[in-house]
Amino acid sequence: MVSNEFQLQMQGFGLTTAEIHYRLPDYRDLLQLFIWQEYDIAPDFPTLKHFLEFWEREIEGPLHSVRVAHHRLIQPSEWRAVDGVITLQ
Repeated sequence: MVSNEFQLQMQGFGLTTAEIHYRLPDYRDLLQLFIWQEYDIAPDFPTLKHFLEFWEREIEGPLHSVRVAHHRLIQPSEWRAVDGVITLQ
């Protein structure tokens, strides 16, 4: 049985982490931090956009800023020729 996360990675999804800063509903001068992590596709990030739309529609704390990091965990390997001499004895 193959996990759902592995299947997503094989389809091109990568691990996306969003650092979401939002204002507290009762104290608008204070910022709170929320970390969100899910598999998503860069550069469009449809899953993250869907989550942020939900946030703006349902959560009282207005968004201040969102910082995103993304990394594909499964990708083609890279091969590089090394110029040098290796001596075996």
